[in-house]
Amino acid sequence: MRRTSAIVYCAIDTLIPLRGGKPAPGLPAVAGFDDFCNALDRANVPCIWLTTRTRTQLDDPLRKLGHTHPFIAEGGSAAYIPEDYFHLRGEKSERRGRFLCVPVAQSQPAAAEALDSLSEETGVPVVALRSLSPRELAQNSGLPQREAELARQRDFDELFFFAGASDGDIDRFLREARRRKLQLRPQGVLWSLAVGASVPECVRQLTKLFDRALHTHATSIGIAPPDQAEELFPACDRNLLLITQSREEALVPPSGSLCTKRIHLHAPNAWEEVLSQITAKN
Repeated sequence: MRRTSAIVYCAIDTLIPLRGGKPAPGLPAVAGFDDFCNALDRANVPCIWLTTRTRTQLDDPLRKLGHTHPFIAEGGSAAYIPEDYFHLRGEKSERRGRFLCVPVAQSQPAAAEALDSLSEETGVPVVALRSLSPRELAQNSGLPQREAELARQRDFDELFFFAGASDGDIDRFLREARRRKLQLRPQGVLWSLAVGASVPECVRQLTKLFDRALHTHATSIGIAPPDQAEELFPACDRNLLLITQSREEALVPPSGSLCTKRIHLHAPNAWEEVLSQITAKN
């Protein structure tokens, strides 16, 4: 590994479309994300992707954007490291597909069993994506059949939706999940349940590996929109909050996060500003 003084952790779900590799063209700054990634490579700054998607869902984006660095998948369930990226192994690492995986959450079927138990004991009806036929899966996910199949092939978390539950039912379900220390995250019309997922712990595990490989500590820099910043930012040394709407300007940085700068993605040369913030002290 080449020496660097910065490691970027970037939440990508709003930057890379679900149905392909290249970023969506609707927002000019978002469309420039691939150029930004290339610029980081030229500056020798590793960019760790953070996503709620699975490793199989990332196959296409990884290939199309030429991403060769680790990534954190399924909402902080595990860190995935390309083969031979480090000449050492992380704690409790295991092989999954072509990646070395450092699990943080409990592997399936732990989440599936927890969802079934939670639904039964609260009396709140849910439907897991794993239980749907291919046609039902495509209809309920809003994705083409191939992408929908990839979406339900989970290593750690379980995707589901509420079936006719009232707001009060959902609140009761969420309270009981928190009492059991389960991680529940909304994903559009769907929800994700995981047992033990933690974005900060994934960042810590990767930071340890980078520190050991580099024989020094590289500054960790988090990049995320407001809805994903709360988990990521406290685990990083410096942070860049991606703002897309004026109402987000007044948002308070997540508790425990330091050195947070706001970047407006509608501004001209937004990704150039992000890059300058990263490399200024690199």
